[in-house]
Amino acid sequence: MNAPLQNDTFVRACLGLPTAHTPIWLMRQAGRYLPEYRATRERAGSFMGLATNVDYATEVTLQPLERYALDAAILFSDILTVPDAMGLGLSFQPGEGPRFAHAVRDEAAVARLAVPDMQRLRYVFDAVTSIRRALAGRVPLIGFSGSPWTLACYMVEGGSSDDYRQVKTMLYARPDLMHRVLGVNADAVAAYLNAQIDAGAQAVMVFDSWGGVLADGAFQTFSLAYTARVLRQLKRTDADGHVVPRIVFTKGGGPWLPDMAAALECDALGLDWTASLTRARRELERALALPPGAPAAARPVALQGNLDPNVLFAPPEVIRQQARAVLDAFGPPDAGQGQGRGVGHIFNLGHGISQHTPPEHVAHLVDEVHAYSRRLRQP
Repeated sequence: MNAPLQNDTFVRACLGLPTAHTPIWLMRQAGRYLPEYRATRERAGSFMGLATNVDYATEVTLQPLERYALDAAILFSDILTVPDAMGLGLSFQPGEGPRFAHAVRDEAAVARLAVPDMQRLRYVFDAVTSIRRALAGRVPLIGFSGSPWTLACYMVEGGSSDDYRQVKTMLYARPDLMHRVLGVNADAVAAYLNAQIDAGAQAVMVFDSWGGVLADGAFQTFSLAYTARVLRQLKRTDADGHVVPRIVFTKGGGPWLPDMAAALECDALGLDWTASLTRARRELERALALPPGAPAAARPVALQGNLDPNVLFAPPEVIRQQARAVLDAFGPPDAGQGQGRGVGHIFNLGHGISQHTPPEHVAHLVDEVHAYSRRLRQP
């Protein structure tokens, strides 16, 4: 039996419900900017040694919570665990990032793809269960996966890419193959996230990290449609009957916010630092005000973001000012929520925290978000 949730601010904000303050967590909050993380990784011997060891994954997931009053924890893992379980041979080369031994670039490679046996990812689900137990209800735990398109980018390119030449060549020259890859990925991601929910994840997030590299039209066809396919298959509640919020983050996706709001059965949309929180909130409020059609739970009711991560290199007083600017851009909290759900806000960065960030600067950010957002709620 899991411990009851003591701080549900993040979950409430995801569902568009009133909160006493704006919740904050940070993408990559457990990572290389923390000296204690670097020490644990040194003991683990490698990134995969860290990610596949339940005790280490639990330890590093909780490390930022010992330093900062964050409102959520996020599973320590990697978005490429799913294609690795498909047999593509994931490794991390120093100075180069992730690489796959077997890139997916021809008909034979595409034909071999299949939704992997989830038992091959048991180490992830065991980590979720372990972290949830260690949190003891302190804050909710977020599980995650890469989006079908983002996974396909790595699978076809064979690793990271500067120009996405291989994956875009397949997209334009052999769209049939690309659709096959994306279909397998979507069903695999859905199974993966559902297994995380079964293991104890209290919210799930889809990272469409490379959706923004697509052209208009291609984004809707090759990214958005398959993220929507994932969401349609996800469990809405956990074993205890609690709603499991879903978040979708598309880096560079600001121009397509109306498309995402209309197509995605999620609760929150993440924004990078190039998007306007003010305009995004108006867009969601317009969607919520539409005549009844889709059930309320099928419409996004929260925004997540969107401080530029490089702000954290500035002096503390600038960090605090920029945090206030993001909160002011979102506007008065809880507007319209007295009669039901309004548009909620989860404070986050517009992408992952840099490994070079001074850890003490994060403390100023978390403190200012909590303090200023509480002041905004005072009559």
